[in-house]
Amino acid sequence: MPEAFEQDYPLQQLKQVTKSLNSGQFVQVRRMLAKTAPCDTALLLESSPHKIRTLLWQLVDPDVQGDVLEELSEDVRLGIIAQMEPKHIAAATEDMSHDDLGEVLRSLPDTVYKDVVSAMDSQDRERATQALSYQERSAGALMNTDTVTIRPDVTIDVVLRYLRLRGELPEGTDDLYVVDKHNCFIGAMSLTTLLTNSPDKIIRDLMDEDCESILISMDETDVAQLFERHNWISAPVVDDNDHLLGRITIDDIVDVIREDAEHSLLSLAGLDDEEDTFAPVLKSSKKRSIWLGVNLLTALLAAIVASFFENTLAILPILAVLNGIVPSMGGVAGSQTLTLVIRGIAVGHINQTNQRFLLIKELAIGAINGIVWSILIAGVVAIWQWDFKLGGVLAFAMFMNLVAAGIAGASIPLLLKKMKIDPALAGSVVLTTVTDIVGIFAFLGTATWLLV
Repeated sequence: MPEAFEQDYPLQQLKQVTKSLNSGQFVQVRRMLAKTAPCDTALLLESSPHKIRTLLWQLVDPDVQGDVLEELSEDVRLGIIAQMEPKHIAAATEDMSHDDLGEVLRSLPDTVYKDVVSAMDSQDRERATQALSYQERSAGALMNTDTVTIRPDVTIDVVLRYLRLRGELPEGTDDLYVVDKHNCFIGAMSLTTLLTNSPDKIIRDLMDEDCESILISMDETDVAQLFERHNWISAPVVDDNDHLLGRITIDDIVDVIREDAEHSLLSLAGLDDEEDTFAPVLKSSKKRSIWLGVNLLTALLAAIVASFFENTLAILPILAVLNGIVPSMGGVAGSQTLTLVIRGIAVGHINQTNQRFLLIKELAIGAINGIVWSILIAGVVAIWQWDFKLGGVLAFAMFMNLVAAGIAGASIPLLLKKMKIDPALAGSVVLTTVTDIVGIFAFLGTATWLLV
């Protein structure tokens, strides 16, 4: 298949499916979906309006519905599950991996969850209980239990015969984990080492005793950073007593990295990273209205500050024309700093040891930018209005606001993180409030003092 066609394949497929649905060719659509990978079927569902999505889901083979549910975003998955009977949800989750099962069950409303668990057999109910026993967004929630373990005192030949008897290895296996008789993790044996050494060699002599394990309570973002730093394909997960519980594979880490990136991007606009692009209008409007209300309150706060200087604006109308420049420049400068700091926090670059240096650095950057742009704007306004005092007032306000923007952009995410508030979600609103109030007060306040 040509590369260009591969890139456009989901779009072409969506057009073809939509055309077939509109013409009532449901059998043809069912055949197309049967030949489509679960990940591509999930993309089709997420890319379809609500009515078409409902029809598509009814045409998906029940045997692969569980695989498709694993690939869907939470908001889309909830919408589809709301159309399913609990017994059908239980059937769809029957062959799910440990981590995907926990993710799907956590997204269910409590009443639906109880009905689904009741419809499960005893074995699946036990799997569900175990999957939900670990904290959300932890290593335990990402973990799969399909590990292959071996003992340190056996030969490679014994291990190879054991693997042949198994018949297959779990997907994404690159290491076999070495455990003692108490199932405590003591090392790893890579498949490469296993296949390139003499069959009579002992596992203990060849295993990697320095292989790092992941504590089951570790946050998934920290796990992703470890995978990125060490270029792991998989990693063992242990409890506080070093008992091997499972493993995390790179495919799950890719999902974490993508979700964190989407979260950071959409949170800056006050949106949920799991929001359905094609959700009903009223549902989307309700979600967005909350954040718009918060922004309205901050705008009103800035307007109240400006109202203190009504007399000044009445005497010098030119101030009303120039009043938007200072808050705007502060907002842009602060947003640059805020974005960099949030990214630094997300990737683990910022910690207690370097926060002071970061604040001093951003203060210096704000001061330098303040001097450069203050001189520039002062010159422009002085020539434009032939009023050097007005240019000086604007320059002072610009300098003060750019310095404040640098400090606020660096300190707000750090303070919010200490308060257990997501900096990506709330940082931009707090920053805008600070730069608007400081900018308006510095400009109009100084103008009132010196010009009126």
